[in-house]
Amino acid sequence: MTLKLYAHPLSSYCQKALAAFYENDTPFDYVMLDGSEPAASEFATLWPVKRFPILTDDSRLIVEATTIIEYLDLKYPGKVRFLPDDPDKAIEVRMLDRFFDNYVMTPQGKIVFDFIRDSEHDERGVREARAMLDTSYEVLDRWMADREWAAAGQFSLADLAAAPSLLYADWSHPIPERFANVRAYRSRLLARSGYARALDEARPYRHMFPLGAPEGRD
Repeated sequence: MTLKLYAHPLSSYCQKALAAFYENDTPFDYVMLDGSEPAASEFATLWPVKRFPILTDDSRLIVEATTIIEYLDLKYPGKVRFLPDDPDKAIEVRMLDRFFDNYVMTPQGKIVFDFIRDSEHDERGVREARAMLDTSYEVLDRWMADREWAAAGQFSLADLAAAPSLLYADWSHPIPERFANVRAYRSRLLARSGYARALDEARPYRHMFPLGAPEGRD
């Protein structure tokens, strides 16, 4: 076995995958994608799309954080299982994984990417992204009213998606205090050992976050 993860610690999707490795102490080689060689060229050759993280398992390539986590759960299972064996519960986990990626992280990214544009800002798109986050916070607050973790009664792939999504969403479009269930869930996620390690590894790079990393919200 030679698992190699090509990633950068500040990336939300890299944090999502890294936390899965750390939850189970799964050994892997960390290939830092900071623009330096030969890692940059290796990465571009393996995945010309140039979106990270990617994982290689000897000659096999696995792309996208969700797929990487499912691959680990299948091929290198540990004490924490990220997808339940029960198919119905697994559907709930996958549903929530998609919720966090599509309706929290995607609009959050829209706000950030528009901010760093030199021109042709999309003010309407940013307003729509903020509105989507408001809706997602409201939906999630109801969903988490009687739950510790997001799906299937256990820590799962859904929570690995939620942790970086809610970290950066709160930085970009703060979670209102009235959504106490969301805020409490975010705090639990950030304290979870696997994600806390990924979070600590990202701290030296926080100055790179375009909107600025607020004090006391990590």
